[in-house]
Amino acid sequence: MNQDNLQQGLHLTFYCHVRARHEGMLVSQWLLQQARRDGLGGGSVFRATAGFGRHGVLREEQFFELADDLPVKVEFLLSEDQADLLLERVRAAGIDTVYARTPASYGVLGAAKAG
Repeated sequence: MNQDNLQQGLHLTFYCHVRARHEGMLVSQWLLQQARRDGLGGGSVFRATAGFGRHGVLREEQFFELADDLPVKVEFLLSEDQADLLLERVRAAGIDTVYARTPASYGVLGAAKAG
């Protein structure tokens, strides 16, 4: 297995509700904006179809009626310093969220294209 450009870092994941807001902005958008502003590579937001959190309230998508407060997951692959910076920004902003920080090996395959 060729691991020439494999980097060691962290998989940083935040969990919040789809409609959670901070200063009028969706928390998921705020997280992406902060990471982008600080030049921290890329991030992605994933919406769940069902879930429950630390408060034990089950939320799920129904056929005709969509739950308006489903969980979302915001993920980043970062260096340890970048993860520390983003976590400090979240703490300083006082955002209420759960996060997971796990070791990750990651790399890029193919040619990078702008767009």
